[in-house]
Amino acid sequence: MKINQVEELVGITKKNIRFYEDQGLISPKRNSDNGYRDYSLQDVELLNKIKLLRRLDVPIEEIRKIENEEISMQNCLDRHISHFTHRQHEIDVMKEMCHQIIEANVSFKDLHADAYLDDMKNLEKGGVRFMDVNKTDIKKTKRGPIIAAAVSIVFFIAMILVMCWAEITDQEAPVGLLVIFIVIFGSMIVGTLIALKQRLKEIDGGEINEARKY
Repeated sequence: MKINQVEELVGITKKNIRFYEDQGLISPKRNSDNGYRDYSLQDVELLNKIKLLRRLDVPIEEIRKIENEEISMQNCLDRHISHFTHRQHEIDVMKEMCHQIIEANVSFKDLHADAYLDDMKNLEKGGVRFMDVNKTDIKKTKRGPIIAAAVSIVFFIAMILVMCWAEITDQEAPVGLLVIFIVIFGSMIVGTLIALKQRLKEIDGGEINEARKY
């Protein structure tokens, strides 16, 4: 079946489905005639399982390990329950701090944040987290494109240096050809940077957050 049908059956967007494919959680077959993805009922069932676990806030990496039988469902969910328990403690601490600010009866203009921030630092030393722990997923997702772009750029720069070295050592080498190669590889560097910027913008713009909804 086509991705539009899967989108309707599972109740998640095509963007989410492709995201899970990129993460290696689902691998639909390709139609031999046109090369398009051809989803099966097994793919739909697998996406429903992923959707369930993501709604329980199980990280994608752990879903992958469950799927590959590297960890059991029970062990994963037991750890997840412990995480919820710890997170509930953190939520209780943040609720208490909110109550303290309310009881201080101050406006935003008169709020002295330094004292509360100091309290947060002390609480963080005890293991309480106030930041969004899901940002770790975004950093991991960004790492791949950044590394790939860096390798490509290093290669292009190396090629430019090789061409310049050849020009220096061989006085008969045509200068025009060197200029052409420099322009080509320089354009590739610019194109790589533009593509990287666009990719990071897509990630920051909600691709990961969109997928986390399911």
